[in-house]
Amino acid sequence: MMKKWMKYTAAAVLAAAALGCVGCGGTEKAASSDGGKKNIAIVQIMQHGSLDASNKGFLDALAENGYGPDKINVDQQNAQGDQSNLKSITSRFKTAQPDLICAIGTPAAQSVANEIANVPIVGIAITDYVQAKLVKSNEAPGTNVTGASDMNPATAQIDLAMKILPNAKTVGLMYCSSEVNSEIQANEMKAYAESLGLNVETRTISSVNDIQQAAESMVNDVDFIYVPTDNVIASSIPTLVKVTDEAKVPVFAAFEQAQKDGAFASLSVDYYRLGRQAGEMAAKILNGEAKPENMPIETQKDLVVIINQKNAEALGITIPEDIAKNAKMI
Repeated sequence: MMKKWMKYTAAAVLAAAALGCVGCGGTEKAASSDGGKKNIAIVQIMQHGSLDASNKGFLDALAENGYGPDKINVDQQNAQGDQSNLKSITSRFKTAQPDLICAIGTPAAQSVANEIANVPIVGIAITDYVQAKLVKSNEAPGTNVTGASDMNPATAQIDLAMKILPNAKTVGLMYCSSEVNSEIQANEMKAYAESLGLNVETRTISSVNDIQQAAESMVNDVDFIYVPTDNVIASSIPTLVKVTDEAKVPVFAAFEQAQKDGAFASLSVDYYRLGRQAGEMAAKILNGEAKPENMPIETQKDLVVIINQKNAEALGITIPEDIAKNAKMI
């Protein structure tokens, strides 16, 4: 377990993203400024491509705003999806009192925000900060938390699916029941799909171990499956598509990394850019130019259609020309 502030270098950042360092146990208090450097603590709920990209974008933006290796120390921690790890990391940060905390993923942000009220917290990859009880409003947070949201309208995902599969009658919905942001998107998707006359088959999971069984229980009854920006499923997309590909059922997942891992299509935010947005916000806080309580939650407006071309061919799906010409084909 890591017990000292890490110096931020490109090599350290890449290693942290690849290996997902899990932090727990360190209790020594870090000085608020080590030799003039700021101390930045980062906690990522688990390792998968979208969150890793956000992490990198955050640090790149900080560096470009004057907070590179000579100006900051970074304590980079990854809970690996384990709540006990997350609790230990939070306790570590509470004792260390860094100058700023970056929380990647809703559970990570909730953990640090519930325990630490006197350190600025910048969140990334959190769909709804209000519903997650992190802020009082998106326009005026009113707490020590602000950040960038990966809000991705479930209605738009269903519209995309119906343009590609106009004869679809039943949609499968899969998400982790313990992730509040997943539940928000799931409820939105279900209400909208039903308003269009679609039947909705829902399966909730509690861990990656449930994904295969959940998929097998619905693939013979649905025309496609929708997955929200769910961290648990995102970490195991290959497990899901192994089942769905065999059944010739396309998976629409609301984040680009899913297509890189084999899913069919999505309307996605750019998670690297999302991290950069949060990094820009963090730089303003470190500069003393702004405080989290007064910084509106930021979103991305220009979502991009992502199509896994190989998967489309394997499933025998023809992409409408008006969608294909503007889509990012991978």
